[in-house]
Amino acid sequence: MTQSTGPEPALAAGEDPRRYAQILTAVYDATMNGGKSPARPREVVGDSWRRLQTLGIDPELGNPAETQMDVSDLEHSRRESGLFDILDDLARGLESVVQDGDNILVVADRNGRVLWRSGSTSVLDRADGLGFVEGANWAEDSVGTNAIGTALVSRRAVQIFSAEHYVRSHHSWTCAGAPIRDPRTGQVLGAIDVSGPAKTVHPTTIALVDAVARLAESQLRELHRSTLDRLRSVAAPMLARLQSPALAVDANGWVAAVESVALRNRILLPEDLATGRFWLPTLGVCDFEPLPGGWLVRPTSPADSSVTDIGSTRIRIDLRNSQKPRIEVRSEVGEWTHEPTPRHAEILYLLAIHRQGRTASQMAADLFGDDGRAITVRAEMSRLRKHLAGIISTQPYRLDESATVEVITPSDMSRLLPHSSAPAICVARL
Repeated sequence: MTQSTGPEPALAAGEDPRRYAQILTAVYDATMNGGKSPARPREVVGDSWRRLQTLGIDPELGNPAETQMDVSDLEHSRRESGLFDILDDLARGLESVVQDGDNILVVADRNGRVLWRSGSTSVLDRADGLGFVEGANWAEDSVGTNAIGTALVSRRAVQIFSAEHYVRSHHSWTCAGAPIRDPRTGQVLGAIDVSGPAKTVHPTTIALVDAVARLAESQLRELHRSTLDRLRSVAAPMLARLQSPALAVDANGWVAAVESVALRNRILLPEDLATGRFWLPTLGVCDFEPLPGGWLVRPTSPADSSVTDIGSTRIRIDLRNSQKPRIEVRSEVGEWTHEPTPRHAEILYLLAIHRQGRTASQMAADLFGDDGRAITVRAEMSRLRKHLAGIISTQPYRLDESATVEVITPSDMSRLLPHSSAPAICVARL
């Protein structure tokens, strides 16, 4: 008989969950107490238990030293996880499992931190009792064997039922989780999980969770391709005009187009990249110019290696047409335009009139009249910087200090962004 190569469910079809839970409890008690076990745990579970015993994790407590991250760190982790853009796809794919109210959907980052969760109030309240909340560390070495942490360690979809959990307080739960990989690198970005009371266990849940994870990876691959295509459409004419070595890369260094440079998939970008001159391991000293969604990278020749000024970038923010605000960026290598959303148009105007920059709290007060909404600002700035990499810097948020900035407003200032209710915009109209 040929064995299935798909994810292994914790419970065989037709198995009585209550009877199987009793067997697992006997196996668990014997294993944790060093007694003779009536059966062996499944391989993925046994491997996990041995790892945790080697680490000295207490099966009664887990790792009590672990703490939740604060709200601002949580929001930052969400934006940097690589999973934000596929969150809606994950939710839609598992809606049928969560909508009955017995299960919750959880998305965690590569370290096992819970980034998002959704479900009915009753099951979320039960999860709160276990500390299964947003920002909590659900890595295996923190809370023991579980579908998130064990999926991340084993790099495979797993289902954990009842006493297969290493920490005793989790035995009333079942969970199914699968890792999500970056299709470009194969590295694990995080995990998706469906959890609920042990009575809700079903052998098909793990297959569904694994299938949704694979579909999410396909969506990430398509998003990456679309991003590079958009960047290529802007950069290709510029590279053709330059007629000198150059590359167009996205914010992560993935190459969209090249001119007179050996073809490669990706280059390693320096941290805190900005307009200017930087050294790269494979290309040497390079000049960097911002592009919409990426960078123009130009290796320098020995003859001009002492030159530090690559020309001033000119930024023009045109707010005359309230229906189609535009930002135009010009440099010595060419120009490009971007049409911001209404919210991003507000932000660009505020950054233009506050060249020294605005903190997240200051921007929150400008936009919402509430400096406590800094998290919302950070989320919007993250979206905006995806389009304007190199144009907007952080800490505080500000337009490139070396750029020349021009703001074109309506001749009648009362018509400035007329649909905006942002307090700072309302004041500017007076």
